[in-house]
Amino acid sequence: MTSDPKSEPQIQSFSPARRWKIGFDVFLRTIVVLAVVVMLNYIGGLFSKEFFLSARTRVKLSPRTVSILHSLTNHVDVTVYYDKDNRMYSTIMALLNEYHRVDPRISIKVVDYVRNPAEAAVIMDKYHLPAQGAKPNEPPAKNLIIFDCNGHARPIPGDSLVQLGPNGIIRDKQIEFGPTAFRGEMAFTAALLAVTNPKPFTAYYLMGQGEPSPGDSGDYGYMKFNLLLQENYIQLEPLVFSADNDVPADCNLLVIAGPRQHFTDSELTRIEHYISRGGRLLVMLDYFSVNRPTGLEDVLADYGVIVGANVVQDENASIGDGLLVVNFNPEQPVVSPLRGTELEMLLPRPVGQKNDPNAPPDAPTVTWLAASTEKAVLSDERGGIPRSYPLMVSVEGNSANKGAANPSANMRMVVVGDSMFLNNKFIDGEANRDFAGYAVNWLLDRPTLLEGIGPTHVFEYQLAMTQTQLMKVRWLLIGALPCAALILGGLVWLRRRK
Repeated sequence: MTSDPKSEPQIQSFSPARRWKIGFDVFLRTIVVLAVVVMLNYIGGLFSKEFFLSARTRVKLSPRTVSILHSLTNHVDVTVYYDKDNRMYSTIMALLNEYHRVDPRISIKVVDYVRNPAEAAVIMDKYHLPAQGAKPNEPPAKNLIIFDCNGHARPIPGDSLVQLGPNGIIRDKQIEFGPTAFRGEMAFTAALLAVTNPKPFTAYYLMGQGEPSPGDSGDYGYMKFNLLLQENYIQLEPLVFSADNDVPADCNLLVIAGPRQHFTDSELTRIEHYISRGGRLLVMLDYFSVNRPTGLEDVLADYGVIVGANVVQDENASIGDGLLVVNFNPEQPVVSPLRGTELEMLLPRPVGQKNDPNAPPDAPTVTWLAASTEKAVLSDERGGIPRSYPLMVSVEGNSANKGAANPSANMRMVVVGDSMFLNNKFIDGEANRDFAGYAVNWLLDRPTLLEGIGPTHVFEYQLAMTQTQLMKVRWLLIGALPCAALILGGLVWLRRRK
């Protein structure tokens, strides 16, 4: 006897009570997940620790920049007037977001002048940016980062943030050039100093005795040193002594780099007068003045500094004509951050403290900053006993006359036995650039800036393929992978049917 299926009672797979129970369970689980997410975000907000999947994706500000951000009291608006398709856009934004994370008073606004011309026109009018065809030979403004504090604005061209060079990629038998270093932090921190301070420091660069020019972009010029001062918000002006001019009253720092001729008695008197009234002086005497004294040697001796008339050589630390210096005085803020790094100096002269048993109690304090290894000898004492020689010193002392340019009126000097290590060819080698920044900021008594900011390397990875290889990859992505997914799905469907 067969039963009629229609006559049998229909069994419901889910009763109303069970459906309500399942719905309530799903609702409850959703609430729990959301609560966990909210709690994790709250806990994450309490701690500023960041985790990075790769060291190359991490944006970490230097201690110097962090110190400056913590010292800010004003709000700074940053407008990123940029094409978002530019390959450096994401790098710039990552760095600016880190500035904002450290100090929320740094606000960031993005204006894509390509996709939003109306908003771009407002920015162009606000900051008086040139438009297309505004002037015959002036290109339109594009790709700018504009720092603004209370109407004091400073635009930074995006192109100036990238150092170009061979990136190791060869295409059509030629080496390609691309971004190799990113100087964003250096430029952004300098812009912060510029817009939050009413007036920059003024440094004068003494010329007339064969010194390298701060406007010379060649290997042995000092243009990069000039740019470094600008990054530290220091305006560098050339100074040539004439018959009646003196060191200007607004001189915060006097730079004497590599003179090769003797100063006149009148010029030496003016330099000594500047020092006596609270001057700040960076002096670099190099190999070329060993046999041709400049006269500065006698002035420095009056302040307890002796510059040797020879060259320090060290076979254990030499690199060509250079000398790698790793021995720094850990007690001196000028060089204490350099521990663990190296300076590359070229044929340096020994610079040390004058041994004067009759020195008065208020004599300037001379302290060594960097020295050679214990295996060094002097060029004219080849048979001498190897020992360590100081290569640079700092000098501090109370001034006899109070100068208007330096409110503290305490004289400071940094004297170095080499000037070539800061020219355009060598300033980017090892920690040379960092030393220059430390030295000028110590001389200007800016302790918050006694940390270096260097360029960060730009890593680019490109996959070079022939047209045939590119076609194979294209068919693999467009055809083979989707077909494989369809076939696998079909096999699963057939198996379930059985």
